[in-house]
Amino acid sequence: MDALVAPKPRPRGSVDALIALAEADMAQVDVVVRARMQSPVALIPELAEHLIAAGGKRLRPLLTVAAARLAGDRSEHCIRLAAAVEFIHTATLLHDDVVDGSQLRRGKVAAHLIWGGASSVLVGDFLFARAFELMVETNSLRALEILARASRVIAEGEVLQLTRAHDLRLTQDIYLEIIKAKTAELFAAAAHGGAVVSGAPEPDIAALRTYGEKLGFAFQLADDALDYGGASEVLGKNAGDDFREGKATLPLILAIQRTGAKERAFWERTIARVEQKEGDFRRARELIVGTGALAATLTLAQTYAEEAKGALARFAPGPWRAALEDLADFAVSRAA
Repeated sequence: MDALVAPKPRPRGSVDALIALAEADMAQVDVVVRARMQSPVALIPELAEHLIAAGGKRLRPLLTVAAARLAGDRSEHCIRLAAAVEFIHTATLLHDDVVDGSQLRRGKVAAHLIWGGASSVLVGDFLFARAFELMVETNSLRALEILARASRVIAEGEVLQLTRAHDLRLTQDIYLEIIKAKTAELFAAAAHGGAVVSGAPEPDIAALRTYGEKLGFAFQLADDALDYGGASEVLGKNAGDDFREGKATLPLILAIQRTGAKERAFWERTIARVEQKEGDFRRARELIVGTGALAATLTLAQTYAEEAKGALARFAPGPWRAALEDLADFAVSRAA
């Protein structure tokens, strides 16, 4: 980090309490994940293991488990659903990295650079299929509908983003539509599904879906900010990847709007045509920080985090609720 980045507030929140509470459940999820990624076609488990073994906090399946437990479920109904959520997320990562030409994923070389784009896409398809098998095994048609819908919405978000790639006219509203589909939908579905298999009353189910959706927005916006001020060990990818790919995320959208005609040629060259040279990322970051676009993105992320915590107000205070509130703060504090 250098002097370009403004002083930051003290970070709040942590995921540690939630990980500790869900440790036994997530160990079971891990057993299911590793069993179901096996195949007699050796390339499938080899490629899947490359990404799954890279770790990450597995926040989406963790959210499925946490939603079920907060809603009062003490059974194992949520375990297979959480594994299905992890497979859906992993499949989308494999596909995203091929589309975006990403170099790193979870701090490791992206799978498509090792095995090729075709193999990554097909293994992603395999993981989607495994996810649907697991959904059926939950014996909950409603949970199946929730995750099936999420898979469709995520694909729509990916296509929408692809059609607006390198578009300097992209607005904040359209961008929020994209991340609602691409990111927030799976967070929402993860919590929604966990609540449904718990047999929770409808108001609790709705509240947990809202929590998941708002949390997804907060996470994505914080990730967008991190791309212009984070380190690769935090991001799991290279800082500046969004810029180098010509991807218009909210910090960039706001900076383009705030710099106007004065910097139009710079944005046309670096984002619309993706003709970049040494020093362009530094200049883009100067403009993003200097116009307040980075701070505005983090402010919006914090707003979503507060809305996520607000959705939990109907639940009695306790360790699961407190851990989910901490998670909402953590979503933003990673970039603070």
